[in-house]
Amino acid sequence: MNVKKPWVKLSGLLLSAVILTTGCGQDSAGESRGSRADIENLPAAIAEKDDMKLMIIRKIGGDDHTAQFLAGAKQEGEALGFKVDTFTANNDAAKFHDAVAQAAGNGYDGIVLSHGDDPATVEDVKALAAKGIPVVAFDSVPELAEIEGVTVTSQDDETLAKLSLDRLVEEQGPDANIVYLWVDGFPPMVRRNAVYQETLKSNPGIKEIERFGVASSDTSIETQNAVAAMLTKHPKGEIDAIFATWDAFAIGAARAINEAGRNEIKIYGIDVSNADLEIMQKPDSPWTATAAVDPKTIGAVNVRLLAKKLAGEETPSTYSLPATLIDQASLAKSEEPVNMSSLANLIPGWGTSTDFEEDWMKALKEVYGN
Repeated sequence: MNVKKPWVKLSGLLLSAVILTTGCGQDSAGESRGSRADIENLPAAIAEKDDMKLMIIRKIGGDDHTAQFLAGAKQEGEALGFKVDTFTANNDAAKFHDAVAQAAGNGYDGIVLSHGDDPATVEDVKALAAKGIPVVAFDSVPELAEIEGVTVTSQDDETLAKLSLDRLVEEQGPDANIVYLWVDGFPPMVRRNAVYQETLKSNPGIKEIERFGVASSDTSIETQNAVAAMLTKHPKGEIDAIFATWDAFAIGAARAINEAGRNEIKIYGIDVSNADLEIMQKPDSPWTATAAVDPKTIGAVNVRLLAKKLAGEETPSTYSLPATLIDQASLAKSEEPVNMSSLANLIPGWGTSTDFEEDWMKALKEVYGN
């Protein structure tokens, strides 16, 4: 879970389509790059329709992670020659389901859903499947994978939690006093919590001082206020670390700790964004490490899977994107401030993935990509 607001807003609820020029592409010098008709082995279903449009609908929002996920999906889709619209319900379930229902009747060829976390999402996707609209669902209820033709994707949540918690135990010791920032009800949170519980069993000396969390349009602010109040109850020496299962939690916790001058408390988080990296690189930042998958890559891979479905190619029912750990020591190696783009200079392979990228997709990018 990964979440400033550069997403495109709906007009009525659905976005106005981004019109892409089909046919010949041009490079920066104005020279033709060829056309789709020149692409060999282009799947017939893709070749026969040059005005395919995709809808990306995300339930949660209001954070940088969401913005980057949507940007990654939109960029990848447009590079393949699709028209791509995006929408975030900003944690409003009614708006989320309404957007899905409207998308089903507005001629979209394929849909990516993100954070569909309730039984109603299953009914939504069944309705889409009945209309022949392929779906890829990220961080959504696992029951969706049982619907024929649907792929449920996720970050490797178990590894995310384990990377962060292992570093916490390594640095704070097996008898650390910790605060657990978590909220139930979201599939990725359920998976992360399972690893947390196993960590407690393996380290019985760890003491959970407090746990709380809320998912809202102002999660980081609400977390900041809650952590600030908590710190007044626990003087220095009573808390060693905070395990934050979402970067929105970690952002709020870091602000509260800094304002209270309690930087002896270290934060171990999950997810990453430019805002997160900025906080981690500040002098005396309490945010020590975070485990993450590049959110733009997540968006891109989800769109590739959807493109394969549109092409009639085989896709898995589930897929998990590999995770990595980012820590202050690694960031400190850079002479310049590190952002999501330059992170690849420190972590080999960061921000790049060839998962599900077929040769015909690469050929389309030669025509439509920037």
